[in-house]
Amino acid sequence: MTAPDAAATTKPSDTAPRASWRESIAVYLQPRVLIVMLLGFSSGLPLALSGSTLQIWMKESGIDLRAIGLFVLVGTPYTLKFLWAPLVDALHIPLLTRRFGRRRGWLVFSQMLLIATILLLGSTDPVRAPWLVALGAVLVAATSATQDIVVDAFRVESLPESEQAAGMAGYVAAYRIGMLVSTAGALFLVSAFEGTGLVRASAWTWGYVSMAAMVLIGTVTALAATEPEQSAQAEASTAAQTAVTRVMQAAVGAFSEFLSRKDAIAALAFIVLFKFTDAFSGSMTAPFVIDLGFTRNDYAAIVKGVGLAATLIGGFAGGFVARRYSLSASLWIGGVLQAVANLSFSWLALVGVNQWALAVAITAENFTSAIGTVIFVAYLSALCRNPLHTATQYALLTALAAVGRTYLSASAGFVAEATGWPLFFAICVVAAVPSLILLGWLQRRGHFAALQT
Repeated sequence: MTAPDAAATTKPSDTAPRASWRESIAVYLQPRVLIVMLLGFSSGLPLALSGSTLQIWMKESGIDLRAIGLFVLVGTPYTLKFLWAPLVDALHIPLLTRRFGRRRGWLVFSQMLLIATILLLGSTDPVRAPWLVALGAVLVAATSATQDIVVDAFRVESLPESEQAAGMAGYVAAYRIGMLVSTAGALFLVSAFEGTGLVRASAWTWGYVSMAAMVLIGTVTALAATEPEQSAQAEASTAAQTAVTRVMQAAVGAFSEFLSRKDAIAALAFIVLFKFTDAFSGSMTAPFVIDLGFTRNDYAAIVKGVGLAATLIGGFAGGFVARRYSLSASLWIGGVLQAVANLSFSWLALVGVNQWALAVAITAENFTSAIGTVIFVAYLSALCRNPLHTATQYALLTALAAVGRTYLSASAGFVAEATGWPLFFAICVVAAVPSLILLGWLQRRGHFAALQT
């Protein structure tokens, strides 16, 4: 498959007839879409284990709030994953690639590593060895980021254009369910283990062991899936090349093709900043809820339990918005909503410990965040128009998007401690302004219109 031919197969169509309601629902029952949904669960599961769930473990262990805020830096592998994405595109895993194919072999391999690193993290002690906790969290993030690289490539290559939107909405919904399992599910399990008489440290260890076992859902899905046809064709077309040549072609092609586009630097800055408002507030949500006086079970039941329905509805609402309106208009809707929703936490901080108020704030945040996420994923997918290096290019873009969640959000704990919770979440709204300015500038430059032609 040549580059022009490949690009043509993924080019969005503005003139295609709208699907009926029955067709819109039936597409979610397609085996390919179901596989992508289950892989979305597999991708969402590990994120909280080195993020919010770990933060609660550290908070309960008496770790300083500023140190907890700095722990968002363990998400660095999500930012740097583009560096080894060409290896995933080009290299073969001994035995596994031959047996399962290029994408499925890497899926199984990354999930085996993920199980091992989660078990390592669960065996650490935040009080006695915080640096070992940090190492374990970084390793979980690195193996999780590797899995994300493969899943993203598998999703793009396995779904035809008519199923991409459904796959994206289902993937995001399942991703959030995976995060729910590793937050609310993990916290309930820890409480249950404590109820059996285990000390708190052992209860947390067994909670992480249970989460490691949940990774097997992704492994079974990878084994049941079919290798994407595009991946098999790429494998055949590069069979005569050396591994070094394949890696260089994937790396250079992804970078050079994107940077040659008009307004590439502004687009990259927009990618970094669009979800910053979400990331800045989200990095402190768990400590905020606990610090306000809510219990661990309140957090699990309301923040993650009640929020799930809002997240799922918001995800599919985002898919509807992305289909109904232009890409730029959809980004405006998602960007403004996810920013303004932070004010619900400022209101909650003034109300205090009230479970109904917590449910309202969490519903607003989860619903708007899911809308913004689905639309943002649609934008990133539209940027990756050449499947000859889709995996590497998509990894580059998502890694840049993670900058806001890691480096830019690292100061959130210091800001929260200096300003107090009500003002902190108001500042989170202001953090969205730079991305909205870039959005308007790119729109006037015709950036989004060019992506839809």
